[in-house]
Amino acid sequence: MILFLYLIILVFGFIIPLLFAIYGVFCIIVDFTGAPYVPTSQKILEEILEGAKLKKGQQWLELGSGDGRATRLAVRRYGVAGTGIDIHIPLIFYSRLLARLQNLKNIHFRIQNLFSTDLRNYDVIFMFLLPVTLKKLCAKLEKECSKGTLVISHGFRILGFEKYLVIVQKRKLFPTYFYKL
Repeated sequence: MILFLYLIILVFGFIIPLLFAIYGVFCIIVDFTGAPYVPTSQKILEEILEGAKLKKGQQWLELGSGDGRATRLAVRRYGVAGTGIDIHIPLIFYSRLLARLQNLKNIHFRIQNLFSTDLRNYDVIFMFLLPVTLKKLCAKLEKECSKGTLVISHGFRILGFEKYLVIVQKRKLFPTYFYKL
């Protein structure tokens, strides 16, 4: 009986509050950063990049690059000049390390907020962000991107960008939306 009481105290006094605290931190991270780190599989990235019809020398930007896997694949496979930005410092250092270990040239990862990033010099912009962040980013994309810029939103459509939509890669979980400005 006493063991049962200790177990209840442990669960309700420690474990459940800990789970709520973790969830709270997760919510704060999402609020301030735009999206949690959710890696996309190699297979899906290959499909996305194939659909993008990338050309050697194009300027690629990944907003919220995480571990940089999309940018690294685009640079390695298509010869683009790749830039990934994220505000998560450990992920940027990890991205840089992986790029160096893969001996990739013409690739950069920066610790930077996506809302303060200059979008003017990029041919292709890739992102996997939450709808609330995409909505905030919409005006910036229209203002700063050149005519012909390809904007790829994996996972969620960009509300207000319907007139630019050219392709949708449908998938069960996360479709990918291609917009041409």
